[in-house]
Amino acid sequence: MHEDFDGPELDPAVWTPHYLPMWSSRAATAAAYRLADSQLVLSVPVDHPVWLPEDHDPPLRVSGIQSGNRSGPVGSTSGQQEVFPGQRVREEQPRSVGHLVSAGHVEITCAMHLSPRSMAALWLCGFEEVPAESGEICVVEVFGDAVDPGVSAEVGIGLKPIRDPHLAADFAAPRLPVDVAEPHTYAVDWDASEAVFRVDGEVVRRCAAPPTYPLQLMVAVFDFPARSDGTDGHLVPELVVDAIVSRPA
Repeated sequence: MHEDFDGPELDPAVWTPHYLPMWSSRAATAAAYRLADSQLVLSVPVDHPVWLPEDHDPPLRVSGIQSGNRSGPVGSTSGQQEVFPGQRVREEQPRSVGHLVSAGHVEITCAMHLSPRSMAALWLCGFEEVPAESGEICVVEVFGDAVDPGVSAEVGIGLKPIRDPHLAADFAAPRLPVDVAEPHTYAVDWDASEAVFRVDGEVVRRCAAPPTYPLQLMVAVFDFPARSDGTDGHLVPELVVDAIVSRPA
């Protein structure tokens, strides 16, 4: 896959422009986004709804797209990236295999416009047709309160087991000399033995034994209202994506 966002719309055969809709609904989880100048711009407008207001604490608002989507029937516990054990499906999702990858190369070229109450990320998570296959490979995760504008940022990278009993947690956020408001390329190459993470072609982390079951791409920007200082309600975080590339091993 080489997604350069040149078309007038997201490719519905690849992308679901919602964030984990099985736990809520497509209507309540729709991403705020636009395509312009060969870029995808994900944003969280000031009137964007809170995601799962009755289930998720602290509150968050999110605009995200994902390259896979599935669930069991309403009332079942068969979904993706559950918020709490035993969470029930509220809206059954059609099985969508837009793009899954088990090993290989994934990269994103993007810029992030964040405030101290927001975050942006690209991660790979298990498709979860087998419930334990839920681990994550985090390619990039940046919180706005860890950004020194124009100078550096703590860039989250690594592995998160979620509910995979066989995957070891190996996640860190080294401070790197990157201005995240400018375009940079964040990438991972992985197989069963190792995941190698790069920023602009330079190796920044290595993690042993990453997951090699089917993983979908998750791209999102988040806002955390509880982190407000009382003067920032007008701010709109954005994740501006130039390209996403994925190659199987």
